[in-house]
Amino acid sequence: MASLDQLCAAALSHPGSQPAIEFEQHWISWGEVRHLAERLVALLDASGAGAGATVAFVARNRPSALAALLGMLAQRCSIRMVYPFQSAAALASDLERIAPAVVVADGDDYSDAVVTVLQSCGAAGIALRDMDASAVAGCARTRAPDDCNSPPQIEVLTSGTTGPPKPFALSYELVAQHIVAPGTLPANPNAEYAALAPALLMFPVSNISGLYSTLPALLNGQRIVLLERFTVAGWHDHLLRFRPQASGLPPAGIQMVLDAGIPPADLACLRGIGTGAAPLDPGAHRAFEERYGVPILLSYGATEFGGPVTRMTAELHTIWGSRKFGSVGCALPGVRLRVIDADTGTVLATGQQGILEVVAPRIGPHWIRTSDIALIDDDGFLFHCGRADGAIMRGGFKLLPAIIEQSLLLHPAITAAAVVGITDHRLGQVPAAAIEFRTGVEKPSIDAIESHLRDHVPATHIPVAWRIVEDIPRTPSMKVDLPAVRRLFDSDVTN
Repeated sequence: MASLDQLCAAALSHPGSQPAIEFEQHWISWGEVRHLAERLVALLDASGAGAGATVAFVARNRPSALAALLGMLAQRCSIRMVYPFQSAAALASDLERIAPAVVVADGDDYSDAVVTVLQSCGAAGIALRDMDASAVAGCARTRAPDDCNSPPQIEVLTSGTTGPPKPFALSYELVAQHIVAPGTLPANPNAEYAALAPALLMFPVSNISGLYSTLPALLNGQRIVLLERFTVAGWHDHLLRFRPQASGLPPAGIQMVLDAGIPPADLACLRGIGTGAAPLDPGAHRAFEERYGVPILLSYGATEFGGPVTRMTAELHTIWGSRKFGSVGCALPGVRLRVIDADTGTVLATGQQGILEVVAPRIGPHWIRTSDIALIDDDGFLFHCGRADGAIMRGGFKLLPAIIEQSLLLHPAITAAAVVGITDHRLGQVPAAAIEFRTGVEKPSIDAIESHLRDHVPATHIPVAWRIVEDIPRTPSMKVDLPAVRRLFDSDVTN
């Protein structure tokens, strides 16, 4: 089996005139991708870092970033992904903490604060602009070159499945074997990859979902339509122009498509919609399938598992249908699942809720404890039931935000909700809720919403603070941005 660097080098040798990436309705050729990759490698060498260096990569969803990624992987660089969608001060703080030898980022990300950090830590800076690269003025050479003796890896941030987000390293071998292995690639024996409908890339290339959707297509010459961020308009346009049989949406995108009122005929080409990365509101799930007649195929995974570990496949959906509604599917080959009691660690019987533990063969034979509440039914289907680590301790009461959120979503006027704990000097924490109303509905009062909520949850679960927002804050992966939600309540510390 070819190594990851060999696969990337082979991809960069695709015919120069062949289209590679469409971005903002403009096609980038493989010749342009190769030019930027070669230019980047030359700048790395000129910086004093050389082949195999460790690079902090601020990767935006732009064609230049994909070309840079291929170039660095072909040179066996170790890559530390850095979150791009943050303020200049926050990005500078991240880079100061990492103290890399080299930074590769879009030219727009080199603020004065970032350049100052690079100069103080002796890092070289390489700026990506359109489909070219250049050294950052005053930061052309590194003062802290790597020894380059460690095996290369790609380090991404986890989403918090096993605790607070943290860097997690994926070896080149793991990526080559499991992310771009033949079993992960689109199956079409009667057509060359270059002739297939373009794959849609909308998840951040800096996280594991982005790697799973980017590398298999790029390394096999399949064309890509690249969105800088997910939008319903961009997804819809891809659907109309290329008529794929399968597509994906972030969980929040399911409701966004419903709210956009896209005609069912526009989705008639689809045989299934894949989604995962966050829980899906059951009401939106049912409404989507009823309106469009397209099954939603849920999956469950995490960076710490090296990707997905369960999936509701089209075959499983055909057999079980609505009998397993809401399930994230069955364990993938080699994966083991169990549910344990949070306090005693006792393995629970099927049908009982507890803390999920996983053996992911990509990572190793050990059990990985998650922060997710789940149950496994008698047929081996996994049901995700919320997060344990987000519990709000209101005096002696333990409240799960997911329970409050699900009850709020039962109100016909509410399309999205996020609940967090805020400080209370007497009780420790109390719940606070941000809610988003459906378009075109009569907006109820907070008193009416509280009355609705009391019909579904105990009085201890009623939020003490509310924010009505146009859009629930979300990350580029379309997950709820909990730190941003908490900031909505910074002035609401209660007494």
